[in-house]
Amino acid sequence: MPQSYIKRILDARIYDLAVETPLDYAPLLCEKTRNKVYLKREDLQPVFSFKLRGAYNKLLKLPKSLRERGVIAASAGNHAQGLAYSARHMGVPATIVMPQTTPAIKVSAVKRHGANVVLHGDTYDEASNLAKQLVKEKALTYIAPYDDPDVIAGQGTVAMELLRQHTSDIHAVFIPVGGGGLCAGMAAYIKYVRPEIKVYAVEPEDAACLKLAIKQKKRAILPQVGIFADGVAVAQIGEENYRVLKNTIDGVITVTTDEICAAIKDIFEDTRSIAEPAGACALAGLKKYAQESGCENETLIAVHSGANTNFDRLRYISERTEIGERREAVLLVTIPEKPGAYLKFCELLGKRNITEFNYRYAGGAKATIFVGLQITPASDDKEALLALLTRQGYGVIDMTDNEMAKLHIRHLVGGHAPATLKDEVVYRFEFPERPGALLKFLTLLANRWNISLFHYRNHGAAYGRVLIGLQVAPLQRPDVEKALKALNYAFWEETNNPAYQQFLASLNQ
Repeated sequence: MPQSYIKRILDARIYDLAVETPLDYAPLLCEKTRNKVYLKREDLQPVFSFKLRGAYNKLLKLPKSLRERGVIAASAGNHAQGLAYSARHMGVPATIVMPQTTPAIKVSAVKRHGANVVLHGDTYDEASNLAKQLVKEKALTYIAPYDDPDVIAGQGTVAMELLRQHTSDIHAVFIPVGGGGLCAGMAAYIKYVRPEIKVYAVEPEDAACLKLAIKQKKRAILPQVGIFADGVAVAQIGEENYRVLKNTIDGVITVTTDEICAAIKDIFEDTRSIAEPAGACALAGLKKYAQESGCENETLIAVHSGANTNFDRLRYISERTEIGERREAVLLVTIPEKPGAYLKFCELLGKRNITEFNYRYAGGAKATIFVGLQITPASDDKEALLALLTRQGYGVIDMTDNEMAKLHIRHLVGGHAPATLKDEVVYRFEFPERPGALLKFLTLLANRWNISLFHYRNHGAAYGRVLIGLQVAPLQRPDVEKALKALNYAFWEETNNPAYQQFLASLNQ
C-alpha cells in the first residue's frame, strides 16, 4: 500500500548531496490566477532537477558489493545527470547509455560528472535495450529512472519538505508525470500525512500515459508520444508507480505545448529562472485548474521540476508562448483582391495589435491572408473577433490550434503552387536530430518521388520537424505510405489541412 512509502521517505538520507529546495511565493502568478501560488524549486538542485534525489537514494540502498561492480542506466537527460553526480560522490563506477539524439549539453554534463557515456540508437528504448544487455555482460546493476521503490522514495522527499515548509492550508499540489516516480512518491506522502490536500498529476496531452492507464484501469502503451517536453515523454507509466498513483491522486490534467510554453514564461517572470518544458508542466496544469475550476484565494503549489533545456529551444518556446497565454489568435482570412482591401481590414480591427501578417499574390478576385492578432486572455475576445469578421463578410478559419499552421505555414507563406504541379501530397514528420538522419530521410523519398515542397526548422530539440510535399500518382499512394512506415519516423498526412489548401496547394489540384 502507498503508506508503506512513508518510512522509506523518512529514512532517505540524501541531504549530504541533495539540497532542501525553497518553496517560493509567486506574486505575478498569484495576480494572474487570483490564488496564492507557490513553486517548489527543484531546478535549484546541484544537477538542476529533482532526479538527483531518487538516484542517490537508490545508490545508498545498494549493497557495497553491487556498488563496487558499477551501475548503469539508460537516460536522455536528468536521470543520467542525477545518477552520474551521485555515483561520483560515492566513488561508484557509472555507465550511462544515451540515445545519439541527446543534445550535446546533456551529454557533456553527464561526462563532466564523471560517468562513462555510451551513445546508442535514436530513441530511449534502443538505449535501454543496450543498457540491459550490458547489465548481463558486465554484471552491472541497472538503476531505473522511475519504476523502483527506492527511487520513488527519494523523489518523495520533495513532499516531505513541502509540507514542512507550508504548514497552513493547501488546496492542491500539482506534480508533473512522465514515468511517475516523482508523483508517486509525493502523492503517497501527502495523502498519508495530509489527506485533505488534493493531488493532481499533470501530463502533456500528447504523452498522457497515466491518463490512459486510469481510463483503461490498467497500464497501457501510447502508440505515439510527443517529445516537446522530453523529460516527461514516456509511453507507459511505471508499474509500481501506477500501483501507487491509482489510489492517491485526485485527477490527471493534460496540457498543450502552448500552455507549457506560457508556463515557462510565467516562471521566468516570477523567478528569473528558465524552466525546461517538463519543469513547467505542473504549473501549466495549475493554471488550467485555476481557470476551469474558478477557485480563488486558495493555496496552489506546483513543482518546478527542472531547468535542463537547450538555449536554442528558447526561440521556439517564445514563439509559442503568446498562443499558450491565450494572447494570440492565428487566423486564415479571405479578403477581396483589390486596392484598399488591406486598409479596410485593418480599420475593422481598430487598435488591436497585429502580430503577424503573411500574404502572397495568387491572382483571382479574393486573397487569403495568414494573420496573427493579439487577443485578451480569459475572455470571449477571440469569439467576438471571429463573429465580427464573419458579420463583415470575411471568410475566416481559426488556426490557433492547428499544429501544421504554427510549425510550418507561418514560415512558408509564399503563394500557391503553379497549375502545372499535379498529384501533390503533403506530410508532416518528426525524425531524430542526428547526423545522417535528414540524408536517410531524403534518400528514401527523393529517388522515387519528386519533392515539390520542403520546410525544416531546427528547434534545438532532439527531434527535427519537417513538412514535405511529394508528387505521387494516385495508384502509387499505398507505396508511399509503406515507404514512410519503413522509415520508422512519426508522420501525419496534411494534404487536406486547410492551412495547406489555402496557402500552398495548386489551385487546379
